[in-house]
Amino acid sequence: MALDILPSPDDIRAAKAANPKMRERDLADKLDISEAQLVAAHIGDGVTRLKAHPDGIARAACTLGEIMALTRNESCVSEVVGHYDNYQPGKHAAMVLNEPMDLRIFPSRWVSAFAVEKPTENGIRRSLQVFDRAGDAIHKIFVRDEADIKAFDRAVVELRHADQSPEQAVKPRDTTEPPKANIEKVESLRKGWAGMTDTHQFYSMAGKLKMNRLGAYRVVGAPFTRALTTDSIEGMFHAVRDATIPIMIFVGSYGCIQIRSGIIETLKPSGPWLNVLDPDFNLHLRLDRVAEVWAVEKPTKRGPAVSVEAFDALGGLIFQIFPVPAGRDLPDSRAEWQSIVDTLPDLATKGGA
Repeated sequence: MALDILPSPDDIRAAKAANPKMRERDLADKLDISEAQLVAAHIGDGVTRLKAHPDGIARAACTLGEIMALTRNESCVSEVVGHYDNYQPGKHAAMVLNEPMDLRIFPSRWVSAFAVEKPTENGIRRSLQVFDRAGDAIHKIFVRDEADIKAFDRAVVELRHADQSPEQAVKPRDTTEPPKANIEKVESLRKGWAGMTDTHQFYSMAGKLKMNRLGAYRVVGAPFTRALTTDSIEGMFHAVRDATIPIMIFVGSYGCIQIRSGIIETLKPSGPWLNVLDPDFNLHLRLDRVAEVWAVEKPTKRGPAVSVEAFDALGGLIFQIFPVPAGRDLPDSRAEWQSIVDTLPDLATKGGA
């Protein structure tokens, strides 16, 4: 995105009018601007700038009834129908804890936000949209037909920002941290890994050893990690669907991790995309952008937590999948899930590195 020479808000609105059916993200790319700049250009024409802090946005969302929450990265889109509830604020991390949709929110990365009222063939579609400092979408909340429209209007009034300029300043995107391993500390990594009692201990353990997630996965070895073939993903989704195993699918943007818990029913490939198309959940995954897949086992007090995790060519995390625990105080994994993971093709047996 060029940061020095940008189309004016008038130019952006004219481009939108000339391409009414093009998705905002695609039009922004075509104009070499961020999506936030595209949205901001329409302030006063169905768009209102809001205060971006999640304490306001999330609490307003809790009043909207049934919504569709969308969180995406470059390779995967998660769309969950449900309700915002049980919002828990936090300075460094906030949460929405409410199945089938949980959120982990990082407030410092919520830089700009807008209420958008967009005319469609089925009437006005209302949403709250949040963006990071680069103008990339962090999280979007779409009002459903059944929702309380008056609550949306109240939210717009209460969260309205004093600045209603149609221009949006952006900064360059942060680059993805490449895989980082410390070969000299592998034995310390293995010892620390074996001693974990909670999956959340992984980050601090790896950080102290000067490693990150993918770097640690590459060097720790069995029985903790196993490299899978990239084509194992589609087979995994079909096996989970056929076995009706409830799973937790983690998809994260720069400022929000969206977790959907439940079974999946309808799988539909389309070109490079693998799509889950269920009434309350859609997932759109670009299989051609998956560069590495790992089966990961982390010890917990309730037994091993087994996940399948996918990364892009830069080392960015695309998604994580865990089974939904069978019940409180029961093991974090399920025998059916473990069986599926055990049968996924190993990269080493396919002639990979």
